[in-house]
Amino acid sequence: MAIISRMEPTLGPDHTGLVLFDSLNGYLHPKDPKKRAFLEERNILKNMTRLLKGARRAGLTTFYPSGAHAADGSDTVARLTDTDMNLNPIDPRKGRSIAPGIHKDSKESQVAPEIRPGKGDVMVPKHRWNSFYQTDLELHLKMRDIDTIVIAGGSTDVGIASTVFAARDMDLGVVVVRDCCYSARGNNNQFFMERVFPRMGRVMDVNDVVKLMLAGAGKKKR
Repeated sequence: MAIISRMEPTLGPDHTGLVLFDSLNGYLHPKDPKKRAFLEERNILKNMTRLLKGARRAGLTTFYPSGAHAADGSDTVARLTDTDMNLNPIDPRKGRSIAPGIHKDSKESQVAPEIRPGKGDVMVPKHRWNSFYQTDLELHLKMRDIDTIVIAGGSTDVGIASTVFAARDMDLGVVVVRDCCYSARGNNNQFFMERVFPRMGRVMDVNDVVKLMLAGAGKKKR
């Protein structure tokens, strides 16, 4: 891969891929009315739809790293932690081994219909937060000469952060779409967008990202 593309200001299909992280029914169409209201207030799904439409207009391939967990929790590891995922204190001596709320082959594990994969897009089953860990995502990027990813989805402080850290350590260029990511845990989303991700790549709104995708659409493949 050529180093120059990591400094390329546009986001054309010659070197860029869109990554929609855990963009699943269970997360984007939650049963909990409070969670639904949280997402609707922030236009998360609408913004992700606009992002995907822009990427397709520009000719980008979209990758869908998606949890593919066993319903019985057999691929989930017991861990000693001080809090649960919502930062509620727990007794760390007891450990935790909780079966995931969303498991493979369920309706909740399917990609939300508004942003479902199209022809040429790639599903990436995963079992951990990091989209690259023991998946074939890196292979798919290399085969397409992609060395820059545009990433969106949730949660910002979980899978998005884990994947961005991994991408940065793999020397990939990274663009985080600010208004297409979310976390309901305090100010975690704001903290990552303002204090962490800007040191690792670019943090941009969906409108600006789409403009850069379209600006790079006419460039020839390297």
